[in-house]
Amino acid sequence: MDRRSFLRSSMYFTVVSAGASLAACGASDNSDDTAQAPAGSFAFPLGVASGDPKEASCVFWTRCLSSHGLETVPVRLEVSSASTFATLAASVDLSATRQYDYTVRAKVTGLAPGTRYYYRFCAGQDKSVAGQTKTAPGAASAPAKMTFAWMTCQDWSVNHWAAMDLIAAEELDFLVHLGDYIYETVGATFQSGAAEAAHGRITLPDGTARSGAETGVYATSLEDYRTLYRTYRGDARLQELHRKFPMIAIWDDHEFSDDCWQDHQTYNNANTRQTERRRSATQAWAEYMPIDFGDVSFDLGKPGHENIRIYRDFRFGTLMHLVMTDQRLYRDDHVVGEAELATLTGHDRLQGDDKIGARYFVPLPVLQQFELVDSQVLGHAPSILGRAQTEWWKDTLKGATASWKVWGNEVTLNRMQIDLRALAPAPYDKQYVVNADAWDGYPSHRADLMTFLKANSIKNVVAITGDLHAFQCGTIRDNAHPAVGTPVAVDFVAAGISSDSFYRYLRDGAGATPLAPLVATPATFDAVIRGNNPDFAYADHDAQGFAVATVTAASFVVMFNKVKPLNADGSKPASPLLKRTRITLASGSTSPVVEDNV
Repeated sequence: MDRRSFLRSSMYFTVVSAGASLAACGASDNSDDTAQAPAGSFAFPLGVASGDPKEASCVFWTRCLSSHGLETVPVRLEVSSASTFATLAASVDLSATRQYDYTVRAKVTGLAPGTRYYYRFCAGQDKSVAGQTKTAPGAASAPAKMTFAWMTCQDWSVNHWAAMDLIAAEELDFLVHLGDYIYETVGATFQSGAAEAAHGRITLPDGTARSGAETGVYATSLEDYRTLYRTYRGDARLQELHRKFPMIAIWDDHEFSDDCWQDHQTYNNANTRQTERRRSATQAWAEYMPIDFGDVSFDLGKPGHENIRIYRDFRFGTLMHLVMTDQRLYRDDHVVGEAELATLTGHDRLQGDDKIGARYFVPLPVLQQFELVDSQVLGHAPSILGRAQTEWWKDTLKGATASWKVWGNEVTLNRMQIDLRALAPAPYDKQYVVNADAWDGYPSHRADLMTFLKANSIKNVVAITGDLHAFQCGTIRDNAHPAVGTPVAVDFVAAGISSDSFYRYLRDGAGATPLAPLVATPATFDAVIRGNNPDFAYADHDAQGFAVATVTAASFVVMFNKVKPLNADGSKPASPLLKRTRITLASGSTSPVVEDNV
């Protein structure tokens, strides 16, 4: 099936907004059978969603089920500038089909810029909950202020989702999701902690059991991935976020496989290619996200794993230009290959798990040596974005004229190194790159991008980042070494909604080794990181929460919202907010100002 057929079959339409003469829900229906069905024959169990807002368009999404087992369910979307739906801006007939898990979407164009709209879906006599959305400001407009939140890492099986209640209480223009919207594993070792009672264990219909020391089952089939999206979207709090705010979404690794690259899993040293699994993960994501297929090129008929392109950009008047990237589908293998490291250390080249030393806590000289060899083999420095996306990123940033250039960036840009040469006994007495799955593990590619910003005098570049399960704010240089490089951007990293913190992973990994004193407490580890990396303005590596940005021409202000963990009895906290930290970046500056506990 080619892309055009997919769009037709999934009933994705581009509709010019119409006038008030269009019929409202209940006045007419897609078919006589649907019209005659009694109330309660149709349901919208996952609520509604909108996304990818532009100045004249937005995308609307729902999933509709029939209690009579209809293979095709006629559905109608209604969009109005009035919450009463007294007049309609657009009315679109759609069909929810089994082929795409009964999901439907429509892109409505011809909308007014900077305007709030209300929308709902109808089937027979049944109506969905009414959602609201907001279009982007006009291209030539200069909005005085815009406010948005970003979120990431919402593991169903860990902790709680009370942070979503706090996000819903914010007044936002839109919401950004930076990935790990689902976690592909159930019952994995890292998911062994408690979760709130509302989140029961998920059963995957076709899942594959992890091998070796790791526990759990990972999603394998299209139905597995759909099961995860249906379960996650069944939570009323996530439904409310989608109902209330348009979302701009990108994926990270767990939408397919932990620490993935292209169509390779990294559960063991083999880094096995799993193309069909990658394609199933991609299709489920495309079915369940309110994305604009005018920008997201998707072709089910194209073989291989690169059958979708999700990197895209959004303009919000002259105030802000948002650039969203894909940091998994095109990335080269991690610089230090697990199989190669296993060969050097005498470990199992296939079934072993050498992520420590390859992706985490990689000795700096080893990373540098491997990057040199990899560059010779590949003909270019190992890359996260790939060649085509890198050129698109450069062209987009160079052409951006807005006051602020905001990069929706999945993995941290911040330099995170630890020098233990004088602090730890052998074999730990080395200088380490803490997280080589992030930009630290692709230093030449990061330097190329940051040098481009410097060479072209591109100012006011801010990265909004997820993935790490920590709050961070740091200055990014063209050369990451703080004594050499020139500051060119600032990276704001938000902690995960619920996923276990980066600190807890490291504490558990250190165990009783000589590294244990470095992670004795969260404050100890934060001090170690900041002591080794002076470009950090703020770091909290034991956190869950989200971030809100308030953008004006004069400043980019970020509020980190940290939430409390589960109560001792496993219940979620009644008052979840633990603390707020405000960080202000003035226009023209790369030196953030931090106000903690505001």
